[in-house]
Amino acid sequence: MSPNAKCPCGSGLKYKKCCKLYHNGKIAKDALILMKSRFSAYATGEVKYIQKTATNQDDIDSIKEFCRNSKFKKLEILEFIDGKNEAYVTFRAIIFQGDKDISFTEKS
Repeated sequence: MSPNAKCPCGSGLKYKKCCKLYHNGKIAKDALILMKSRFSAYATGEVKYIQKTATNQDDIDSIKEFCRNSKFKKLEILEFIDGKNEAYVTFRAIIFQGDKDISFTEKS
C-alpha cells in the first residue's frame, strides 16, 4: 500500500499520517485507535503488528494467508465506550474473500 493512499481505517487521512505510525511502533492511546490500526494492519498485511497486538497468538502463516486472500473494504465503528478500567469497541468489518462476504460485527 502506498503511504500516500487513504488509510484503510476510514479516517480520511493518508496511511503514513494515520495507522502506519502505529504499525511502525507508536502506541495506541485507546481501544478505538487500536481497533482501527488492527483493521488497517490486516488490510495492508502488517502481520507483525497483528500478532503483536493480538490476545491469541495465531500462526503467522495463517495471518499472512488471510490478509493476502481477503479484501478489507470498510470498518464501521458502531460504539466506543472508553471506561476508566475497561474499554469496548463495537465494530463491523466488511471483508470479502473472492466473491464471498465474510463481514462480521463484534464487540471487543
